Amino acid sequence: MSLREFEYYVCDVFTSKALEGNQLAVFPDAASLSDGEMQAIARETNLSETTFVLRRPAETERDRGVRVRIFTTREELPFAGHPTLGTAAMIRRAVPEYSGAERIVLDLNAGKVPVAFPAQRNTSSTSYGVMTQPEPTLGALHQVAKVAPLLGLRIQDCGTEQPIQTVSTGIPYCIVPLRSVEALGRLRVDLPASERYFQSSDAKDVKFFYCIAREAPRTWRARMQFYNGEDPATGSAAGCAIAYLVRHGLADSEGEIHIRQGVEILRPSDLYGSANSISGKITDVRLGGSTVHVAKGRFFLE
Repeated sequence: MSLREFEYYVCDVFTSKALEGNQLAVFPDAASLSDGEMQAIARETNLSETTFVLRRPAETERDRGVRVRIFTTREELPFAGHPTLGTAAMIRRAVPEYSGAERIVLDLNAGKVPVAFPAQRNTSSTSYGVMTQPEPTLGALHQVAKVAPLLGLRIQDCGTEQPIQTVSTGIPYCIVPLRSVEALGRLRVDLPASERYFQSSDAKDVKFFYCIAREAPRTWRARMQFYNGEDPATGSAAGCAIAYLVRHGLADSEGEIHIRQGVEILRPSDLYGSANSISGKITDVRLGGSTVHVAKGRFFLE
């Protein structure tokens, strides 16, 4: 029996330097893979996410976008930030009809997500993409006294001037403002206890905390610990944080916000975003960053 071959790429997202940022494996021609095979491959790559591009006729892609599915080592996701940017960048690089495209629309389980590639921010070695995330929803509030112990922190480490709040732009996160970068460095999330907390709260769809601390007037540091360890860059959560910052007056409407993540695990990542506030409603959440191509290979399956 001959083996089936599947080409894949590995890229680093939210960085302009190889071996930094958040890793992603992209399979650009995965239409013949089953759901089970996609999940098994994601376990095999053992990265935070692996994406699979399911090509369709050109007319369908013009109307509905390029179909992409996103898997972690455990589950399929409706949306995620760095897989969206990284996959669009690799399509732009590896698929001839999208070579050098200024805009690519991905058709994800959460819906269509456009990614733009501004010419002035792209180079021969990196692709800088900006995605418009799904419209944000700001949800349940959380008590500091209940959340701080789950983070391995003291109550006084959490900023009490602004709320701890659930925010979603496709995937919900619990956004936790901390008083200092030093407190952020002491973060130790109790994942089993956090899961029990969310299941007993008004935020049952939330799985993870996204903790932020101001580093400079327009720069914030962030961390997100989850079942695969610690995420070097979490684009979906960063979009939620940007919506949160603008909603609560911690950042200007339409002003660029810089989020630095992954510093503590030696995978520094730079995420840039903005959001609009119109009569208190947050809209037009945009998030951008660079992608670097670092590896290429093949999977062989029966």
